[in-house]
Amino acid sequence: MDRRKVLAGGLALMASSLAHGGMPKAGRRPNFIVICCDDLGYGDIGPTGGRDIPTPHLDRLAREGLTLTDYYAPANVCTPSRAGLLTGRYPIRTGLSKVLLAADRATMPRSEVTIAQALKPAYRSALIGKWHLGHSGPSWSPTFYGFDLFYGIPYSHDIAPLKVFEFDQSGQTGEWEPDYPRLQQRFYERAERFIEEQRNQPFFLELALSSPHLPNYSAPGFEGKSRSAGAYGDSVMEIDAIVGRLVAKLKALGIDRDTMLVFTSDNGPWFEGSTGDLRQRKGGGAYDGASRVPFIARWPGRIPANRRSEAIAMGIDLLPTFCELANLPLPSGVELDGKDIAPVLTRGGASPHAELLLFQGEDIVGLRTQAWKYVSADFYMDRLMYLEGRGYPQLYDMGRPGEQYSVASLHPDIVVTMQERLRAVTAQFAALRTGPSPLDSQRAAPPRRNVPRQWLPQ
Repeated sequence: MDRRKVLAGGLALMASSLAHGGMPKAGRRPNFIVICCDDLGYGDIGPTGGRDIPTPHLDRLAREGLTLTDYYAPANVCTPSRAGLLTGRYPIRTGLSKVLLAADRATMPRSEVTIAQALKPAYRSALIGKWHLGHSGPSWSPTFYGFDLFYGIPYSHDIAPLKVFEFDQSGQTGEWEPDYPRLQQRFYERAERFIEEQRNQPFFLELALSSPHLPNYSAPGFEGKSRSAGAYGDSVMEIDAIVGRLVAKLKALGIDRDTMLVFTSDNGPWFEGSTGDLRQRKGGGAYDGASRVPFIARWPGRIPANRRSEAIAMGIDLLPTFCELANLPLPSGVELDGKDIAPVLTRGGASPHAELLLFQGEDIVGLRTQAWKYVSADFYMDRLMYLEGRGYPQLYDMGRPGEQYSVASLHPDIVVTMQERLRAVTAQFAALRTGPSPLDSQRAAPPRRNVPRQWLPQ
C-alpha cells in the first residue's frame, strides 16, 4: 500500500476528530481543570471589560484561548449554581434551589451523576476548595459523588462554624482551622500537588476558590495591592496570580497541551464587585448581572487562541462537553439539560441551545435565546413581582448592552412567542417543585388597571 495514502488518510482522520471537538481515538484523553470563583463579577477582570483591577494572567489566558461573552452560571446564587455545573442539569432537578446555610440538613441526592462520576473510570478527580452542596451526615463529602479527593470547606467562608477538611476514598484524613488570609493559597497548593501526582494519567480537577466572596481577606503579599478596588481588588489580583501559577505549572510538567483549562464564576457579584454595567447582581432574578459571568477556555492546539464567541452557553454544558472531548458516553438514564459546546469552543460553532432558562429559586423568571431575553418577574419592594399583565412586558434585544430598555412595543410578535415558550417550560418543570411559588397568586389575578389592551394575558 502507498505509504503516502496511509499518511494522508491518518491526517484526514485526525483533522476530522479535531474538527468535531474531540481527540484522536488513540491519543491521550485531555485533562480538565475548572477554576470556579465565588461571586466574581463580569466586570471584575480584563477579558470581560474590567478596567479597575489589573488581571494580567487572565488577560493572557484569554489571548491564548476563547472567551464566551454570553455564558451564564446555572443559577444566580451559589448552591444551585454548583449543583448545575457538576450535574449538567438545571438545579431544580437536584432539589437544591436555594443557598444552604450551616443549620441546613439538605444534601445533593446521591442519585445525581457528577462530572467526576461521568468521567470514571478513565479519570482521577479532585474537588479542592468550596463544596456547598450539603454538609449533613457521614457521607456529605464530594468523595461520595465520584471524586477521589476533597480538600476544602463545606460552604462559603463567611459561614460559621468553618473547618478545612480532607477526604479520600478511605474517608476523612484531616481537619484544620482555616487560615483565612492564606485560604486560597492553601487550596492552590493542594491542587498543584494533585496535578503533580496525576501528571501521567487523565484527571479532572475543580479548583473551587471561595474568593472573592465577602468578607475579603487580603493574602500576604497582596495587601493593598489594588489601588482602586480595596480588599476586593486584592482578592481578584490573588486569583489572577493563582491562574498564572497554574499555567506555569502545567507547562513545567509538560502537560500544557494535554489540558483544557476553564475559568469562570458561580454567579454575579454580591455587595461588592463589578457586573460590567450588566443589570442586577447576585440573587437578583433573571437580569444578566445576576448570572452572566466570565468564561475563558484555554487548550493549546485545540481551542484557537485570542477568540471571542457570543454563542449562549451555561455551566450545565460542561458535563456533556467533557464527555465528548474525552470520548466517553453520557451518563445512562440521566436527563441532561446541558449540551455539548465543544464545537463552540474548538471551531467557532453556533450555540446548541435554542434557549436557556433563568431561575429564581424554583421559578423560571427569564428565558434567553441567542437574540432575545424575556423576563417575567423581578424584585420590587422586598418581593418577587410577576410582571406579565402589568402593561410593561420585559423583552430585551441582547445585541444591545445593559437591558435598560424593553423593546416589547417594537416586537409584539416576539413577546407572544417568548411568553408561549416560557409557559411551556414552566409547565414542564412544575412537577419538580418542592413547594408553592410566591408568584402563584399573582399569576391567578394579575392587575388589569390602566393596562394597554395588547398586554393583557391572552
